[in-house]
Amino acid sequence: MRIDVITIFPEYLEPMRHALLGKAIEQGRLEVGVHDLRNWAEDKHRSVDDSPAGGGPGMVMMPTVWGPALDDVAAKKVPANLESAEAHLNRPRHDELEGIEPKAYEAKEDSELPLLIVPTPAGAPFTQADAQAWSTEEHIVFACGRYEGIDQRVFEDAKKRYRVREVSIGDYVLIGGEVAVLVMSEAIVRLIPGVLGNRRSHEEDSFSDGLLEGPCYTKPRVWRGLEIPEVLLSGNHKLIEAFRKSNSVARTKKVRPDLITRALKEGTISPADLEQS
Repeated sequence: MRIDVITIFPEYLEPMRHALLGKAIEQGRLEVGVHDLRNWAEDKHRSVDDSPAGGGPGMVMMPTVWGPALDDVAAKKVPANLESAEAHLNRPRHDELEGIEPKAYEAKEDSELPLLIVPTPAGAPFTQADAQAWSTEEHIVFACGRYEGIDQRVFEDAKKRYRVREVSIGDYVLIGGEVAVLVMSEAIVRLIPGVLGNRRSHEEDSFSDGLLEGPCYTKPRVWRGLEIPEVLLSGNHKLIEAFRKSNSVARTKKVRPDLITRALKEGTISPADLEQS
């Protein structure tokens, strides 16, 4: 996969060089290009914004800058320029030791056009299903808006070269799109086959089955007077699975009752599961 990010603050994307994303770059599973939008500015001040048509507060990012930038990135005229921050240990991991083959999610769209993702509070909610579908993409481009946003004509024009998706990571407003890019990049890249060492790590995630993941525990058995639930130490996998599902349903019912309604409708859980939680 190749990810390109266009922004006026390239240094904001430094975290993409670290941890699992950095390792994915190192392994050749991921290429990342971070590009300064001002490189496409037309004046000596490298301006990227102007006052809004019709008046109002703030500034709007100009199509005359964004258009050429998106043209060049779609054509890959700019390099993937981000390298891993440090060398990672190259030792066999869980799935390799167990002989488990990497498995990709099913592609949802059949198109040679790259995917353009625009983080905006006015967009459709970003979901785990989106992360799964987009983990199969060959080329994803993120357009990071600032100020009052990007001239809407940029996205209308971009449809000639991209599949355009305006996406929100939550019902709140950020200063710019860079933080949202980091959030979505992590959610997507971790699902690329081979990036995580244990496939079950993402197959059992919150939202993967429509529910929130239940609480987890590790050693020591007793910590500050609090014990690991006995069933998790029983070795009885059927009981453990039932316990985890019950806790998953209980947590979802308490925190996200809207997901319970959907899970019942889709058949992910039954009324009996709800009663036992």
